[in-house]
Amino acid sequence: MRLLYIGISGLLAWASSVFAQTTFNFDALPLGPLATPWLSGVTGRGVSKWEVVADELPSSKHHMLKQSGEAKFTWAVKTDLKIRNGFAEAKFKALAGHEDQAGGLVWRWIDADNYYVVRGNALEGNVVLYKTERGERTALSVKGRLFGYGVDADLQSGKWNALRVEFTDKLFTVFFNGKQLFQVEDDTFKEAGAVGLWTKADSVTVFDQFTYGEK
Repeated sequence: MRLLYIGISGLLAWASSVFAQTTFNFDALPLGPLATPWLSGVTGRGVSKWEVVADELPSSKHHMLKQSGEAKFTWAVKTDLKIRNGFAEAKFKALAGHEDQAGGLVWRWIDADNYYVVRGNALEGNVVLYKTERGERTALSVKGRLFGYGVDADLQSGKWNALRVEFTDKLFTVFFNGKQLFQVEDDTFKEAGAVGLWTKADSVTVFDQFTYGEK
């Protein structure tokens, strides 16, 4: 496991003096289905397929996490910790999907039907933050703006992007490729919960350098 990896956006440097952090790059995991301490599943109907795969380059020994199942929403969370105030971030690349090409982060995950999620979608070209409560997903309003759905972002299929969320009490700050994109306030889920990764519908998405920390 490599610590303090600086990816395409250099995001980790921002919080080095604030957060105690860990980077999970999947190299230490064997190829195949995701296992403990990870837990994967779905919200709603469908089947998730989270698996550790090799890098696209034949000569590389680098591993990534891929989700290629189809479901209403799919998630994979770390079950060995709970964080109330902290951050999560990851690199993700949307590979395919007719309905969606999405990758996201979850935090304060309580169970399959209750958690926060922020996601980027290559088909829509935007980033949106939601709460999923009792299995129903609701988009949360951007702070300082009365109307609108998320924020537009230059997010393209087949390219790596970096998504980060910092959460302190009811304030959530979203960063995309190294720049602060927007903030949201919500107090539905106040207690500590798991952090992890997320996709939607028929998205085929790979993830790398999943990093998390707490204050």
